[in-house]
Amino acid sequence: MLERVLGIILPVFLIIALGYAFARKAKPDMLWVNRINMNVLAPALIFTALASKEFDLAANWLLILGSAGIVLGSGLLAWPFARLLNEDARTLVPTIMFNNCGNLGLPLAVLAFGPAGFSPMVALFTISNLIHFTLGVWIVDHHARFGNLLRNPMVIATFAGFAFAIFHPPMPEWLMLAIKIIGDAMVPLMLISLGARLAEVSWSGWHLGVIGGLIRPLTGIAMAAILALVLDLSPLQQGLLFLFGCLPPAVLNFMVAEQFNQEPGKVASIVLIGNVLALVFVPLGLMLALR
Repeated sequence: MLERVLGIILPVFLIIALGYAFARKAKPDMLWVNRINMNVLAPALIFTALASKEFDLAANWLLILGSAGIVLGSGLLAWPFARLLNEDARTLVPTIMFNNCGNLGLPLAVLAFGPAGFSPMVALFTISNLIHFTLGVWIVDHHARFGNLLRNPMVIATFAGFAFAIFHPPMPEWLMLAIKIIGDAMVPLMLISLGARLAEVSWSGWHLGVIGGLIRPLTGIAMAAILALVLDLSPLQQGLLFLFGCLPPAVLNFMVAEQFNQEPGKVASIVLIGNVLALVFVPLGLMLALR
């Protein structure tokens, strides 16, 4: 089991380390790379994964419900921690709710479960992002306009992908292939981008970073364990749910905090240290997922 887990996580963390080392040496401007990821590659990946013939929405709706339960349940569990630590809930709660299911979750799902795990994990990624760009942004800034949020390319791709998954309208194979090729570029580029982004944030406020980095996977695994008992999931779906639950805080939390000036330094510390702690919690999650 240990050898299998190492075979899954080492390629992923090696690519992240490559991005980190490159950013430390070259100091690249990642702004346009991240914009391409968020506005072009991720929407293409979301759409093709949901609209593909391999993804069965009816068979995966309970898994999707479980992922939403982990996101919302982790947020509810994080709220008393924010009060106990005398921290602003707008800073701590979103970092506990929203995990790195894109950068880490997608490649880990493929390596752990093969092609069968990819489309369902994309569905979990889309639901997490849909909640993030609506409820999550509202938590950070109560004055955020939902109309602007719903025009986000990933949100549009999510609705379009689910519509195709339900109604299966005809679409030229060459067009679907073109969109798929664009989307396939996202996973390796996001891993490199994650390493580069982690090279930019500091270790200041490391105490809160350690606490947040621990709470995120612990609440996620706890919610996954509860939901796995309640929901009628297949072994593969239970494994994906545990993998989803153990993931560290999403880098997107830092981007949102920076955009709305909601203590981005503290959020960056939680994201950085949380992703370092993933070296412990991802193997634990994978052992639970593959048991």
